[in-house]
Amino acid sequence: MGRSPIKNRVNLVFIPVSNLKKSKEWYARILGINDGEIHFDHLFVAEMEGTGLILDEMPMWRDENGELPRLNVPAIQFGTEDVHSSYKFMKEQGVELVTDVQHDHFFVFKDPDGNMLMVCED
Repeated sequence: MGRSPIKNRVNLVFIPVSNLKKSKEWYARILGINDGEIHFDHLFVAEMEGTGLILDEMPMWRDENGELPRLNVPAIQFGTEDVHSSYKFMKEQGVELVTDVQHDHFFVFKDPDGNMLMVCED
């Protein structure tokens, strides 16, 4: 078998959102996103360090009832230098926290659409 032509790198992650404008504002507040571009009226490509982030209303991937898919496990992790101050910040922002700080290293939270995400100390 030959070498894979697929790169060993994650380029972007997509997060399903129901309202692009509201989600863009929420993620900007939580992650400090200062810039980005809207494409095709349903994608927001956030300006990020490292792996890219796209907020997507996902018109193509909704079910027969128009329901948005959700990340029901913390499949995306955001880094921090201080997990405890990050947890406190999220709590002060009224973010739905799924766990307390676990193993003195990470915690899980939900975005406004119910997607589970993680913050982990680098």
